[in-house]
Amino acid sequence: MNRSLSLDLTKKIGEEVLLKGWVERVRSHGKIAFFDLRDMSETVQIAAFDDLALKVAGLGVQDVVEVEGLVKAREERYINKEVPTGSIEVELKSLKVIVKSQEMPFDMGGKDLDLQLPTLLDYRALTLRHSKVREIFLIQSALLSGFRKAAESLSCVELSVPTIAASATEGGAEVFDINYYGHRAYLTQSPQLYKQMMIPVFERVFTISHAYRAEPSVTTRHLSESTQMDCEFGFVDFQMLLDLLEEVVIKMLKEVEATCGDILKARGVEKLLLGKTPRLTLRESQKIIYKETGRDNRKEKDLTPQDEIDICEWAKKNHNSDLVTITHFPTAKRAFYTMPDPNDPEYSLSYDVLFRGVEISSGSQRISDYNELVQTIKNRGMNPKNFELYLQAFKYGMPPEGGFSFGLERMTMHILNLANVREASLFPRDMERVDERFSQIEEKEV
Repeated sequence: MNRSLSLDLTKKIGEEVLLKGWVERVRSHGKIAFFDLRDMSETVQIAAFDDLALKVAGLGVQDVVEVEGLVKAREERYINKEVPTGSIEVELKSLKVIVKSQEMPFDMGGKDLDLQLPTLLDYRALTLRHSKVREIFLIQSALLSGFRKAAESLSCVELSVPTIAASATEGGAEVFDINYYGHRAYLTQSPQLYKQMMIPVFERVFTISHAYRAEPSVTTRHLSESTQMDCEFGFVDFQMLLDLLEEVVIKMLKEVEATCGDILKARGVEKLLLGKTPRLTLRESQKIIYKETGRDNRKEKDLTPQDEIDICEWAKKNHNSDLVTITHFPTAKRAFYTMPDPNDPEYSLSYDVLFRGVEISSGSQRISDYNELVQTIKNRGMNPKNFELYLQAFKYGMPPEGGFSFGLERMTMHILNLANVREASLFPRDMERVDERFSQIEEKEV
């Protein structure tokens, strides 16, 4: 008999099937017992009677099992509408334990996983198996798929770029420097310089890459290692870039709705509002915030976290949109390759996308003139000699170009209203841990 998957069983009522997976929850009532079997597709309830019920009672959570049984429709009163397999169950005919799990260090059998964040991460290889945690990364997979589909629909070529660089991508001190065979090198803060160098090769490119920020802070929204989804386009102007940016983000969110709508609904996530995305300059948004709230940040160089929340509320109320695009941030506050607005060089042709109260994407029109770029690098206190490979691309013919980047973990966090971005990272890196907490590693070494 060939193996079946749980999600396909609603089409196999009355058939005998072979299932393989993990034991999720066991409920024993004497001569009747139930357990939930999880496989790669879904979870399904297995019902056992008499001697088999006694055997099921001895199962442990996370045991790896092989099951043969008869697919049966549940009586109306027993249907569980919260799961796709809730209208059926499998009557157990035979049970084989393939691998016996050791006793779990905490309860994994509940509908929710009620653990503090440190414990959730300390036992990451186990907690990722829980359905509520697993769902987070199904959403993340849909975001990645949506991004890739959107980029490919715009004729972008996918690249795989290095994460070790000879110079700091963005400048500044928030970089991890490494000893590279006796030479100094850095972990990249973004794939930015490499994707720009590829514009004269392919004109339009995208990459999904890791980025590293040595930020000495422990907050709910920052990671030391994150995943970026980047696009870069040649022969574009500022308005075209804004159109492309909004097209990509909306396609990503629609992909999540299309493939994971049942997860969003089950978790009580509000329906995504994807009306026409409003566009505001930084100063325009600050004026709106002042008018709406009375809080006067009209001279600030950036939006505060509360400003981001308030302007998103305004977009939701007035434009039926969970998204808002903010443009024209101060040139001095943006990366060196950001093009100043020719009409007002104090401000740049840059933009952020805010989603439900937080920035999820950033980008700009880039400086494409070689001499201007060299002078800007010097003006920022950096040495053009450290960017020679990068500058080659501009010295020998770079068209007008620009692009943007999305933070995968941050997007996931705010789609699902998670309390901490670490929940949206498979194996988060921050000031306190690399896989294990540093304090635990030090205890082992004593």
